[in-house]
Amino acid sequence: MKPRAPIATLPTHEVTNMPPHLGDQDLWASDPALREAVAREGAGWARDQLAGFGGTAGAEETFEKAEMANRYSPELKGFDRYGMRVNQVEYHPAYHDLMALAVENEVASFAWKHEGPGAQVGHAALTYMFNQVEGGVMCPMAMTYSAIPALRSTPVIAEDWIPRLLSNSYDRRDIPVGEKTGATIGMFMTEKQGGSDVRANSTHARPLGAATGIGAEYLLTGHKFFCSAPMCDAFLTLAGTDAGGISCFLVPRWRPDGERNTLLLQRIKRKLGNTSNASTEMELQDTWGVMVGEEGRGIRTIIDMVQGNRVYCAMASAALMRQGLVQALHYTRNRSAFQKRLAQQPLMRNVLADLAVESEAALVLGLRIARAMDEAPTNEDAAALARIGTAIAKYWNSKRAPSHVFEALECHGGSGYIEESIMPRLYREAPLNSIWEGSGNVICLDVLRAMQREPHAIPALLAELYTARGIDAGLDRAIKTLEEELANPADLEVRARSLTERIAVTLQATLLSLHAPEATARAFRSSRLSGDGTRAFGGLSPDTDFDVILERACPT
Repeated sequence: MKPRAPIATLPTHEVTNMPPHLGDQDLWASDPALREAVAREGAGWARDQLAGFGGTAGAEETFEKAEMANRYSPELKGFDRYGMRVNQVEYHPAYHDLMALAVENEVASFAWKHEGPGAQVGHAALTYMFNQVEGGVMCPMAMTYSAIPALRSTPVIAEDWIPRLLSNSYDRRDIPVGEKTGATIGMFMTEKQGGSDVRANSTHARPLGAATGIGAEYLLTGHKFFCSAPMCDAFLTLAGTDAGGISCFLVPRWRPDGERNTLLLQRIKRKLGNTSNASTEMELQDTWGVMVGEEGRGIRTIIDMVQGNRVYCAMASAALMRQGLVQALHYTRNRSAFQKRLAQQPLMRNVLADLAVESEAALVLGLRIARAMDEAPTNEDAAALARIGTAIAKYWNSKRAPSHVFEALECHGGSGYIEESIMPRLYREAPLNSIWEGSGNVICLDVLRAMQREPHAIPALLAELYTARGIDAGLDRAIKTLEEELANPADLEVRARSLTERIAVTLQATLLSLHAPEATARAFRSSRLSGDGTRAFGGLSPDTDFDVILERACPT
């Protein structure tokens, strides 16, 4: 644990002009943009639960556990001391403490335990707060959350597994799920030869008996290249059958007869970041599983899971931006240079305000799409907005996070580059969300797919933008330009990235213009709706109201 009151005098000098430890953070109370957006998007009824979690998740002790879980990364335990194959991964106790904190506070289950208006928004807010502390634990939380719609396609599985996944009890034991107080679920789709092209997968499933199709038992054989959170109690995976096509299967760690399933862990991958979370390669050798959804429609079965994970990526990226901003604000407000606090220096104020504007834009975009997901079951326009919006928000927030966190790190100078700082961990975490659930090109092509296959997608998107027409001439021009681009069918694939970016930025400008303080909205519009978008942070206009922006961003 970092000392709360470190010794400030050394044998050769007195330590001065260094920030104090940040200490406990209240991730809810110190974030007015979050509180306002949660109420606006329909989850105000969850305020008390979210407020309680914001204090618990932001406690210094929780941040310390995250540091420990990442410093002492998981280790593969393929065999026990008697030489028996156990295929386990051992984690630092801090990891299990964080898992318990997340499960007990419904980080994975909130959306499904409180279904109705605001459920997805509340889930997104929980994700946003917890991911400011630790991203590795959020991997099994995101997968457990997003698996529920897929499991519902197969009642015999849903009745058995969903109540376990909705439990508020974290049970770390590697035992048959029927003996546990709660469960988590993972997924592994990727194979070496296919990557995002899951139709190229070669894993094969053969029926165990005469029954085939949904709910039937199969034996799977193949190799999966990325299997994160391998100590989950079950996994959703894809495999081909003799009947043709790719099907989805639930594969538990333990078979119904009480024997270990043949999930043969080969190695834990050494990753750039997200090191508290084990990502493995896994061999399947006659591995027992049950078909989820219709045979040959495995990709369709997991579409909802993918959508859920994409909104998670958008919110997780927004969280990294927010925590990077908080750290930069704390450092610069408590460090002096050239007879002024860094946060009082004009150019640093520009950088900090620019980071604050981007952070709020990422937050409001993610929570607006979460509301569309809440409304989707009863509103086809909302369903279309959710379908295209999850891809847009995932792409843009994930793309902006690495440069945003880097700039926040640079605000610290050398102090941000050393491992005692949280900044290197945030920086290593930032690229992950752009890769998970489809890298940039895959996501942009999915945006095009939604435009072409969902007749309500573009009208729903434009209707959202039209709500802000008349507020600002520059925004009106941006909306008109976007309309023209959406109507132009030429070279869509070549333009997919620039088009997706333009949609995202115009939507962010709309949301900020409607809901944020005018200083924030004006700064975003003037800096993002013109130019090529390649500039560094810190280029806001001199007439920006920096005081208003920074006062809103500064944690209390």
